[in-house]
Amino acid sequence: MKTHSAFIAALIFATAPAAWAHGDAKHPAAAKKALSTEEKAFGREGDPKKAVRTINIDMSDKMRFTPDTLTVKQGETIKFVVKNSGKTMHEFVLGTMSELKEHAKLMQKFPGMEHDEPYMAHVAPGKTETIAWQFTKAGNFNFGCLLPGHFEAGMVGSVTVK
Repeated sequence: MKTHSAFIAALIFATAPAAWAHGDAKHPAAAKKALSTEEKAFGREGDPKKAVRTINIDMSDKMRFTPDTLTVKQGETIKFVVKNSGKTMHEFVLGTMSELKEHAKLMQKFPGMEHDEPYMAHVAPGKTETIAWQFTKAGNFNFGCLLPGHFEAGMVGSVTVK
């Protein structure tokens, strides 16, 4: 009985500070995630405040992006506003064609994969997401929806960086 009482006392002592910490006081806003400095073949995460223009992309259940062909200048930071006008989940993933194909194969094997990369936007039906990307290198790159079957159905677009 003594052991049981000691356990309950220890449990109350250990959890009480957590309970007291959730009073009526307002919590400070969550710290904003720092921009990634990782350089990819197709650029790096951009600062949305430094975007030189906004490109609206629509995703539909016809497995298409509108527009599906983009031209940007090397060094430009673009704010992509990606809208899902369909009734099924879609995503917008920037990359090289070989990276997108490889990732699409992985998504077929593991359809529940979760992502949190700065070059990806997962957009629920009827919703809009925004990403900012700086195209630091010239070349031809792509974007696609890598959900199983979508990429294979032609849900892919191209970006030419001049």
